[in-house]
Amino acid sequence: MSEKSEKIGLLQRILNYVERTGNKLPQPVTLFFILIIIVLGASWLASLFDLSAVHPGTKQEIKAINLLNGEGIQRIFTQMVKVFTDFPPLGLVLVVMLGIGVAERSGLIAVALKAFVSSVPPKLITFSIVTAGMLSSIAADAGYVVLIPLGAAIFYGMGRHPIAGLAAAFAGVSGGFGANLFLTSLDPLLAAFTTPAAQIIDPNYVVDAPANWYIMAASVPVVGIAGTYVTEKILEPRLGKYKSDTSLEEANNQISPIERKGLRWAGLSALISLIIITFMFIPEWGVLRGADGSLNPFFISIVPLMLFLFFIPGLIYGIITKSITGDKEVASMTSESMASMGGYIVLAFVAAQFVAYFNWSNLGLILAINGADSLKAIGFSGIPLIIAFILVSSLINILIGSASAKWAIMAPIFVPMLMLMGYSPELTQAAYRIGDSYTNILTPLLPYFPIVIVFAQKYVKDIGIGTIISAMLPFAVIFAIVRIIMMILWLLFSLPIGPDAPLYYTP
Repeated sequence: MSEKSEKIGLLQRILNYVERTGNKLPQPVTLFFILIIIVLGASWLASLFDLSAVHPGTKQEIKAINLLNGEGIQRIFTQMVKVFTDFPPLGLVLVVMLGIGVAERSGLIAVALKAFVSSVPPKLITFSIVTAGMLSSIAADAGYVVLIPLGAAIFYGMGRHPIAGLAAAFAGVSGGFGANLFLTSLDPLLAAFTTPAAQIIDPNYVVDAPANWYIMAASVPVVGIAGTYVTEKILEPRLGKYKSDTSLEEANNQISPIERKGLRWAGLSALISLIIITFMFIPEWGVLRGADGSLNPFFISIVPLMLFLFFIPGLIYGIITKSITGDKEVASMTSESMASMGGYIVLAFVAAQFVAYFNWSNLGLILAINGADSLKAIGFSGIPLIIAFILVSSLINILIGSASAKWAIMAPIFVPMLMLMGYSPELTQAAYRIGDSYTNILTPLLPYFPIVIVFAQKYVKDIGIGTIISAMLPFAVIFAIVRIIMMILWLLFSLPIGPDAPLYYTP
């Protein structure tokens, strides 16, 4: 017992140090502002020393451009508003959040998650909780506030340790982040950062929203099985039999008749919507087919389609359950959804300026070309290179939680670099998404980490960060292993990672 206490104590001290260090980092908005200053200064220095590189495709010399001379400063001020309004992730996220806002605030998301978990056999309950956690990313962060406490309550009601249920849900929601059978708002968001990064090398390159759909969908059952194994074979035996040290009310996980009726009608409306959408792009005469028969119009329309796939079922559910009695409630729900995006809009403004300045300066292109040449010179390529990139992404993820914020910084560097090494932007994005997942559950800097502790303290009064981390560590290790192995298999067998998404890049 003392040995266990010493281990937890040591882990606690390490985590406290990481937390103190991480808290000293600036907020993402401030971080991007600092990066803007660095890029401006670096552009001046790079042009002063005539830094350049030869483009491997066009064979043209790429020179660093000074953004602090008269012409550069004029460009910054005259294009500042346009850079912001043309920032691809801004419109994509705001549009899809209009639909998600109605679905979430009408109560549909919470009831749908509850129904999914409560309708499966007891033997599959752990797998269903982990899987529901991954699928909950459809509704942005709803899984954190709905599914994690629900997982604990379900385990408690079954006589199992509630912390194991909480950990299983947390592992699915956060550790399995990005894995989903369906496209989510993250898919077009990341693709919107990847496309301009790829265009540093190839101006005509476009990364579609479903670029990683196949590998992310295939990850769902794999991560679900891995999470079930860790929960039942490692975590629950370690936790032992639960003995309550708090006064608990009986968990109510039942769905009321009116909620069930609303769920049925919402599901029917979603099914009808999907059928209509299918007829819009499957037949050759579909309105979302290109003149040449391509699916490009459909891919470009995915975000508006996602808006309606959330909005219509959410509206139907709200009308049936009386959470929506008129247009005022709908307007209020969409307004609240937009209000919650205020922080993101500010972040998008500074991120857009950073990405633009970085591209204007040519620093990303020069760094990518020289970095690729250096990697080739030392012979570091192939599968070890992709694995190394995944690990780097996972380490950065410990200190910077936002997936889009990290990718906005990393994409202009790594996407062009790996393109010059022969790897497609779609593959680089997929590797990043794997790295940006399994360490979420290990960092106290995750914005929802304090909420997880609060949920856990309902069942274990004095539980702390060290206990949560020690419970989540096996999930992180196993998830990392299985998802990296999946990536290796994808490369070895040249499997497609998404519709029309190549693994390799050929100029």
